[in-house]
Amino acid sequence: MVIKVFLASSSGSTAIKKKQQDVVGFLEALKVDYTQLDIACNEENRMWMRQNVPEEKKPANGIPLPPQIFNEEGYCGDYDTFFDAKEDNSVYAFLGLPPPPGSKEAEQADKAHIVENGNHADENLDDSIEVPEEERNGDAHVEEEQAEEADEEGGEGGEEEEAEEEAADGEAADEETAGDEAPAEAEEEAVEETDEVTEDTQAQAEEEEQEEEDLQSEEEEELRQLEEEDEAEVQEEEEEDLEETQEEEAE
Repeated sequence: MVIKVFLASSSGSTAIKKKQQDVVGFLEALKVDYTQLDIACNEENRMWMRQNVPEEKKPANGIPLPPQIFNEEGYCGDYDTFFDAKEDNSVYAFLGLPPPPGSKEAEQADKAHIVENGNHADENLDDSIEVPEEERNGDAHVEEEQAEEADEEGGEGGEEEEAEEEAADGEAADEETAGDEAPAEAEEEAVEETDEVTEDTQAQAEEEEQEEEDLQSEEEEELRQLEEEDEAEVQEEEEEDLEETQEEEAE
């Protein structure tokens, strides 16, 4: 199976170049065999890519942007789905490849398999082993013996128990008094920490929003350039056809 990565070597979009570099660099780091197919210099590659990206995966204008990733003829996804798979340690599953032994993805699959089969094994083990009645009722026998010993001792330790209970009640009252003060301090600290986290979250959200706006602008510019190239090619073909027609008429 050959992984195909469709790229635009002469793209004027910085965002698209960065996405292409991320995909290629990660595949090389994993030592995954892949082939780069340039859509900027090869019209057949560009048309094949556009025709084989599923309709539900295409943007509103119907023109998918690089990078686009395929496994042979099967569509894997674009940069966003590739990035999500990388974050989840499931790139091999995304590419339709078996994870190599020792990789994080293989370890996760093994753990999931062990958990799934282990639960069934425990259930079968519990059903197959018969526990003797004496062992099943062991705790009950011990409790009965302890109760009999307590009855024999009678009320010799009654006064001592009362004294211990009074001392325990005093300690509990002191702990409750101290506990009332501690939550108030903890609440104040929690409020301060919440305010700090809220400020950091807002700042991070503003940065991410600005990055998304910049990326969208770059993608729109790249799309506009591609559309202009298509229009120029169509116009050039029409001019060539017109010239041929005029030459034929002149003859």
